Amino acid sequence: MGQLQERYKSYREPQKFMELGVYPYFRAITGKQGTEVEMEGHKVLMFGSNAYTGLTGDERIIKKAKEALDRYGSGCAGSRFLNGTLDIHVQLEEELAKFVHKDASLCFSTGFSVNQGVIPAVLGKDDFVICDDRDHASIVDGRRLAFAKQLHYKHNDMADLERLLQNLPYEAIKLIVVDGVFSMEGDLAKLPEIVELKHKYNCSIMVDEAHGLGVFGKQGRGVCDHFGLADEVDLIMGTFSKSLASIGGFIAGDFDTINWLRHTSRTYIFSASNTPAATAAAMEALHIIQQEPERIEKLWNVTRYALRRFREEGFEIGETESPIIPLYVRDVEKTFLVTALAFNAGVFINPVIPPACAPQDTLVRFALMATHTEEQVERGVQALKKIFVEQGIIK
Repeated sequence: MGQLQERYKSYREPQKFMELGVYPYFRAITGKQGTEVEMEGHKVLMFGSNAYTGLTGDERIIKKAKEALDRYGSGCAGSRFLNGTLDIHVQLEEELAKFVHKDASLCFSTGFSVNQGVIPAVLGKDDFVICDDRDHASIVDGRRLAFAKQLHYKHNDMADLERLLQNLPYEAIKLIVVDGVFSMEGDLAKLPEIVELKHKYNCSIMVDEAHGLGVFGKQGRGVCDHFGLADEVDLIMGTFSKSLASIGGFIAGDFDTINWLRHTSRTYIFSASNTPAATAAAMEALHIIQQEPERIEKLWNVTRYALRRFREEGFEIGETESPIIPLYVRDVEKTFLVTALAFNAGVFINPVIPPACAPQDTLVRFALMATHTEEQVERGVQALKKIFVEQGIIK
């Protein structure tokens, strides 16, 4: 047995939950993502998706993806830097920049690789990166790859952020990187206060809009637009895998910073470019959410209904202000059990356990799409209430 095999032969944490019959991961879906899906021969309400706009099965998007497949083929066989740039990549970058009120943007193959590639590229060894301690794992990994000095502040604690900034050189580059919407808890970054600190301490700001695009702001432009602060945010990041019904990601900013990233970001210049189908799908989704503001209004109507019903039924849902609704369990094993019982009852939800949260903050994540109905939400609420009461989580 080799060294690696020897090291990992005792890793049996997943098997423990498999033996208990509550292992929740890697369930295979046998059709399109929608509000109801077929999984392992079992029809379930889908409340575990990030497809906030409900566009993943939209025939208009599928048609555009097929057309791109026919015209450009299945892949680009290279990076954007060399042979992998298509005219639709350029068009999408131009449209995204305009959408989020920036000069220019770059498209990456995944959202994760945006944060992983941008943060180390814009910061040097004499710079500082400051993160919220509940930032997404991609921000954490991007921070780790940077040579900059790394700091983090307590979640949404502006006094703690200011305490850090007070001790940093005024002239040094200081980049505050924060999620616009926190993906597990559903609350928003305190962007107005962060912008005030930016001016007070001479900082720059990067906002991850992965869960904000298609949800907040005019025509779904995100949290920065929602607060009217897009001009105050130096870099805006977004993904295609949620509201834009595809896969990939982008960074948007001023011409000079984007020019620098275009020639230095390693995950951009050393990764194969996004597939033609994925690019065309994201672009069509971007068009649809601008043309159909009623889609976002439907999302907010069903979100308000769900928030009200969970509160009425006594669930602990924290400070969420979004279609992401955390239902706190506060016990790892019970979190897995609740997820399994919900699946058996026809409701698919996601368990959130360490390292995605602190051990005392485990939860199940209930997420909404514009295509959900109040009747579907009510079925989900009633099924989960029965389980939470039986498990002694709520009264």
